[in-house]
Formats: sequence, structure tokens, C-alpha cells
Amino acid sequence: MPVHQTALTIRTRGKGTYEITDEVARALWASGLKQGVATVFCQHTSCSLVLMENADPSARRDLEAWLDRLVPEDDPHFTHTLEGSDDMPSHIRMALTRSSESVPFADGELLLGTWQGIFLWEHRRAPHTRNVVVTFVG
Repeated sequence: MPVHQTALTIRTRGKGTYEITDEVARALWASGLKQGVATVFCQHTSCSLVLMENADPSARRDLEAWLDRLVPEDDPHFTHTLEGSDDMPSHIRMALTRSSESVPFADGELLLGTWQGIFLWEHRRAPHTRNVVVTFVG
């Protein structure tokens, strides 16, 4: 069974969701594989991945706002604060979401639903450069 692996570098501008569907699709095309499973894995502990609606940005804004309410910054109970008041909340947000997603593909195309996109979800306020490993097994 052939395997192709590549790394994506995603630059964020701070908190929010960043669609990476096109980057994953280009990596799939470059792999030459036609049918199998793609695994998308984020190599960080303060951002995550999510499959989410990619048509209406308000759906993502609502999700982001909900998680901000669930895990607020500046919680006086956090002791891990050396890297800033947004660091521990971003670790918790990552733990509550996902570090990887699996997406099947056929005919060289990701089998995402009509309104689905793959998003890197940056939980830190400052811009970061994030590494995402994509593995295709076909």
C-alpha cells in the first residue's frame, strides 16, 4: 500500500480558523494517489484542527466565541502562565478539540461534504508558524 507524506507550513495572524483544504488537496494531487485515507496532523499543543463549515464564516465565528466562553483567558486558577495569559487556555482548547483529522479520498479528491473544510484553529493571540503533517495512504 503506497504512502506519501508531506509537511505544510501554515502562518497564522493570531486567534481564529484558517482553512487549509486547498493546501491538503494540492498535496494529495502531488502524491499521485487516487484512493485511500488522508491523515492531517498538527504538531503543536496550542492550536488544533477541525472539520467545519466553509461557506458561512459566521458558523466559525460562533464556534470560536463559544470556545472562548468555555475556556476564558486570565483564569486565576491557571498556574501555567509563563508564556502569557492565553497559553494555558490554548492548551485546554487544543485538548478539547483535535490534533488530527482523517479524510477519505477517491479519484484523487478529498471526500469532504458540500460545506466541509479542513481548518487549522489557532488558539493563541500572536501570529505563529504552524507545522501540519499530511499522510496519504492509498
